[in-house]
Amino acid sequence: MKLGRWTIIVTCYNQRDFIREAVDSALLQGADELIVVDDASDDGSAEILETYRDEIRLCRMPSNAGVSRARNLGASVASGDYLVFVDGDDLLMPWALLVYKRIVEHRKPTLILGPALWFRGPVPATTLEEIRGVPLRFVEYSSPLAKDRQADLIASALVVDRAAFLDVGGWTSDIFHGDIKDLFLKMGCSGPLILILQPMVALYRVHQKNSIHQVSSFVKSAHRLIDKERAGQYPGGRAHVFERYAALGAYVAFWSAKGLAAGLWTEVLSLAVRGMPMVLAGVVQRCAGLLTGLIASIAIDGIS
Repeated sequence: MKLGRWTIIVTCYNQRDFIREAVDSALLQGADELIVVDDASDDGSAEILETYRDEIRLCRMPSNAGVSRARNLGASVASGDYLVFVDGDDLLMPWALLVYKRIVEHRKPTLILGPALWFRGPVPATTLEEIRGVPLRFVEYSSPLAKDRQADLIASALVVDRAAFLDVGGWTSDIFHGDIKDLFLKMGCSGPLILILQPMVALYRVHQKNSIHQVSSFVKSAHRLIDKERAGQYPGGRAHVFERYAALGAYVAFWSAKGLAAGLWTEVLSLAVRGMPMVLAGVVQRCAGLLTGLIASIAIDGIS
């Protein structure tokens, strides 16, 4: 079976200390195409990327425009049928592309989301031998809106069908915090989603400049996503309003809790008032899942 071409897109901005490890992890995958987009770094990252010469396709943004625009630039010049995104401070597991190919061989999804290992400090040592013979477990959903399990939304563990991605306009250019939730809602009715349970497919580096530390920005992004939903900018119409509300409710509840822990009382109160219908939808969906059971996972042979 022809599996199609694969493009890995690495984006970076002032990540000189991490970018070589990110690119090297992508090169190990043996993808058909590796595109690296430098978002106008001024810390020496560009000089490091130049040393790869013909091993990568290097694109440079004329000025710093943000990760969403950088990813979209990479997607616009890509030739792959499937796009694998990697942030410049993260890495792919040595077996990531092999896992993705196995899933596409069996299921042909529109979106794939996998688990990531969070780490601090030196990159954990990983080899392909670690998962040889380990079954590949995943859950298949008819669409992203049907997802009934919690999962980390990490761009470096995300694969998209390029045609479907371009059909929805790619990443929303002016959304960074909340970007993956926004993309999932935009692609909510685009086709099947595979949620990988094992093995982990990416390494997520925790450091001082991670966006996850910017709680106030995520709270603000939740308002933006609510605005888009109320303006009818997400697909599915009235038939899927409950699923969209439930998806937003989980996001609102998570960042409201983080906001309270950070002492952002006023900001969280405003979000809670606006997002309460979404939170209630999320609670109803969760209770229904507890009563009826989650969608069963599927196991197929792992990498031999």
